[in-house]
Amino acid sequence: MHVAKEYRLPTLTTVRIPTGVDAKLVTSKLLNDYNIEIGNGLGELAGQVWRIGLMGFNSRPENVVTLLGAMERVLAEVGYRK
Repeated sequence: MHVAKEYRLPTLTTVRIPTGVDAKLVTSKLLNDYNIEIGNGLGELAGQVWRIGLMGFNSRPENVVTLLGAMERVLAEVGYRK
């Protein structure tokens, strides 16, 4: 997570992009392969974080689990290893 717990918003999660991962490739694959859209960082955070909205339909537990599974698969596809 990018923001300290006491400052996080329940509707927007910012996640640090792992070193060496092509952020735009990941967001593109999520959109094209899974129809999931997340945002890249803006301004000083461009290329450093992803912005994940958790509002309305997207905040349902099953959709969060779907996002996490898709993110895990895409990161593996682009060569990221934990």
